Amino acid sequence: MNTLFYLIGTVGCFFSLTLFMRSLGRASNPDYVEFLHTLYRPVVDEKSYVESIRKYDFDFNRWPISFIMDPIASEPAVNPFSKCANPELPYYKRVAIQILAYFAINTFAIRLIYPGCVGVLQNILWTALEEGRLNLVEVYNGKRARIVTADGNTIDTMFVDNRLTSLNGRILVICSEGNSGFYEVGIMVTPAKAGFSTLGWNHPGFGDSTGFPFPRQEQNAIDAVVQYAINELDFRVEDIVMFGWSIGGYVSAWAAASYPDMRGLILDASFDDLLPLAIKQMPSSWNYLVKEVIRSYVDLNVGDLLVRYPGPVQLVRRTEDEVICIRQGQLATNRGNYLFLRLVVSRHPEFFEEINGEKPVIDLLQACVALSDQQRIVLSRTDLPESKRRLLRMIEKYMRDYRSSHCTVLPESNFKAVMETLLNM
Repeated sequence: MNTLFYLIGTVGCFFSLTLFMRSLGRASNPDYVEFLHTLYRPVVDEKSYVESIRKYDFDFNRWPISFIMDPIASEPAVNPFSKCANPELPYYKRVAIQILAYFAINTFAIRLIYPGCVGVLQNILWTALEEGRLNLVEVYNGKRARIVTADGNTIDTMFVDNRLTSLNGRILVICSEGNSGFYEVGIMVTPAKAGFSTLGWNHPGFGDSTGFPFPRQEQNAIDAVVQYAINELDFRVEDIVMFGWSIGGYVSAWAAASYPDMRGLILDASFDDLLPLAIKQMPSSWNYLVKEVIRSYVDLNVGDLLVRYPGPVQLVRRTEDEVICIRQGQLATNRGNYLFLRLVVSRHPEFFEEINGEKPVIDLLQACVALSDQQRIVLSRTDLPESKRRLLRMIEKYMRDYRSSHCTVLPESNFKAVMETLLNM
């Protein structure tokens, strides 16, 4: 006991000494003293107060709240037997898989789907995230804000206002990152460089946002972001463009479907359905479990949401995409192809009929969309019937290729070209 008390006392004294030294250092630092005075001064004007503290980077839990959604009633606990993705299985197997799926999604599965919510990864990227925020604030005059969703999560956002510096600034681009992406080091710099007003945000559980990226929390988060843009940043719905990269295409498509008057939707390196990609990544013996987890808890079916949005759409396909392709190096297996087909089938049903006894148009379209843009250009120079030329023009209207792998940020020039097409549709 004496040894134990001695050890605890030594550690306690050392810890107290470090706290004292840190406090002494902060008290003697004029910048930190000024920060404390700014943070704790009486709030007379909320907007001027927020502007005064935006030049500091500190614990986001102490950041003032800029926007709050009306709260909703808490949802009841999930019943693992309420849904079944494998009804063909015998009862005892079906129940066992449902129980395994429930435990999987509440432990490791959601972290496999969204690695950005894993604390270890965030600690590794902490310096890069801090430098990214610094760059957005100092170079692009970014304005950080903390908003509260309808289910009580707080979302970290960054807004770059280009309305007074660029003709493109009247258009707001809301950027949704991938499953390991953060606005600090993600895609929002591209539209900001192009002169568009830009709003970036972190998924629930990413960076300083709270919660977990389950579909319902994701929907509440993007809904709060859109409402923040409308009510606090003074943008009309008609001047907002959703820009989603990879898995961020899900929330972007959901927002576009929920706000059909939006100016446009851009999906970069995205997919139509998460299930084929999840099955590809896991052992074949896990197929029933993977299907149960995805269909019952994380059914990110972007294609279903896309067909509900009536506005302008642009799809960007990565020709060397190692993530969205079912078989690496085979462009025909890129799930972006199926996303395009869902869009065209819903918007141009008249094309999908028999043409003079030939193969159905859908077969021809699948063959054409499996080609790269350069291959389609060569094909268009040959002697083709007008019906096939219409199909090539349809692909050109909605989709463009970018020669890169999955995790390369879309260059500014490519983004400008995509936006120009979108705004003229």
